[in-house]
Amino acid sequence: MPHLPHYRLYPLGDSALVVEFGNQIAPSVFARVQAFSRYLATHPFLGMVEQVPAFTTVTVYYDPLPWFKAGAASPCQAVAEAIEQLLQNILQDLALSTPRVKEIPVCYGGVYGPDLPFVAQTNGLTPEEVVALHTGGEYLVYMIGFAPGFPYLGGMSEKISAPRKATPRAAIPAGSLGIAGAQTGIYPLETPGGWQLIGRTPMALFRPQEDSPSLLKAGDTVRFYSITEEQFKHWKEEHES
Repeated sequence: MPHLPHYRLYPLGDSALVVEFGNQIAPSVFARVQAFSRYLATHPFLGMVEQVPAFTTVTVYYDPLPWFKAGAASPCQAVAEAIEQLLQNILQDLALSTPRVKEIPVCYGGVYGPDLPFVAQTNGLTPEEVVALHTGGEYLVYMIGFAPGFPYLGGMSEKISAPRKATPRAAIPAGSLGIAGAQTGIYPLETPGGWQLIGRTPMALFRPQEDSPSLLKAGDTVRFYSITEEQFKHWKEEHES
């Protein structure tokens, strides 16, 4: 009989419970978050309103009224017991199926990555070494946020970490690839931002006309590969015509 992975359950107000699978961001913790979130999406319990996965937690919102009508003296306790039963049911799913892998082309440096020299200098590297380290990694999409389709990616080498810009840019072009601290991410839309820009992808990460507007979703694995400016322009022409 497999053991249930460690978790902590605590209330958030009078109509929500938080399931915490760990106190540090890690792929194994995030795997549990995603497994439980997927299971909840297809196995809602009485009165469940919505569930919100994050880096280490799943916050479950519920309506206490159906529980009162069902005779529960404490809806919070009843929901906690329902969640614990669901957790028992997903032991097999916690083994996680193979994640989706998305390969994303990036034109590094130049007008597309004006901060690449700064990131290189900050870490005592050449721009080419920064690109090699960035394209050599595999990145886990922890969540989508900040802007529609914006992926928060974990797994970047600390050898290319860099601080945010002291003064954010008023407008960052869509597709720009940035670094902030030990995280990397892609701006899907033109928005203000303070991340150090090292390149740009011609791929559209947010497609409002699609049934699933965000190209990426939490739990995906991302790999980057380098392309030339000519290849960048050709890609844009081919996919936007």
